[in-house]
Amino acid sequence: MDEQPIAEPPASVEINFTENTPVTGQGRMDAAWGSRDGDESATAQVATNNASVGYVFEQVYRPWNGTLNPRWMRNWAILRHHVLGIFRKGHRPWGWPTKLFMVLVFIASLGDVALTLLSSLIGSPELHTMWGVNRDNLYGHVLGFFPRNVLYYPILAALLVGGMISEDRSHGTSALYFSRPISRFDYLMMKYISVAMIQAFVVLFTLMIYYFVEILAMGRGWAWIIDTFPLFLAAFVGGVMLIITYTSIGLGLSSVSRGKFFPGIGLVAIVLGTKTLAILVSNLFERDIMYLLSPYDCLAHVGQALIGTQTTYDQYSWTWSFASIVLMNAFFLYIMSSRVASMEVTRE
Repeated sequence: MDEQPIAEPPASVEINFTENTPVTGQGRMDAAWGSRDGDESATAQVATNNASVGYVFEQVYRPWNGTLNPRWMRNWAILRHHVLGIFRKGHRPWGWPTKLFMVLVFIASLGDVALTLLSSLIGSPELHTMWGVNRDNLYGHVLGFFPRNVLYYPILAALLVGGMISEDRSHGTSALYFSRPISRFDYLMMKYISVAMIQAFVVLFTLMIYYFVEILAMGRGWAWIIDTFPLFLAAFVGGVMLIITYTSIGLGLSSVSRGKFFPGIGLVAIVLGTKTLAILVSNLFERDIMYLLSPYDCLAHVGQALIGTQTTYDQYSWTWSFASIVLMNAFFLYIMSSRVASMEVTRE
């Protein structure tokens, strides 16, 4: 079989370009965007728009042109939220320790009432002398140190004021209050009255029960009422001062805190710590001047002067104790008002 000769590839032709060589063809940009022959009569095609015509509306909040609720109704909403939360659901969710302790303190505060009833039932003059209504027992019901102003009233106030303002600051609840027509004064006043009313239910209401049970159980007449009613009013005023002082200190501490534990612990520490310090200084140096720094001792001194019982503070007048109470309340009220005035309508 004869083999066919393999054809040689054609020799490559060498092409040389000089500066005189004419330019033919198109570059990339010309090929993409340039015009060609026959494009002289080309016309643009405009698409027909069959879309419907739209309108731009001005979007604003619809203003309220009606009448706002009166001021007392807005304040009542805050007061009701805190006070009724003690007794039923749907309001401020007080913890069960606070509710349980309040019930226990209320029952314990009626101990002298039960003993007064017992003395009237068994007809024991000795028992009635110990627990019946008199000058010393009215003082002890409100301003007695142990157990009322050690275990009962300061701890109850501490549980109430713990998160009253501090939780609004930490949870941003203040934005809900101040975004509505509620002034900071009304906000503070309703918080203050709420705490004071709950304490008054334990301190002052039990005092009233104690006095009126004495009248009914012992069959007291108008002569006895006329003689003892000024003492009852003096004890009542002492209880009001006690509630105001504990509330001012507690809410002042709550306004500078972000939690509910520091205000409560701080209130108990101030009441009992200053009392302990004053006792130590008095025993070591025989000077009672440190009692002026103790809220309880100042209240007790003024209460003794009002009711007329035997005083236990001999080195200075009761007016100094009264001035100290005023300064304490003014100091903590100033702290509370300045802190709340600086609160923004945001979560801090």
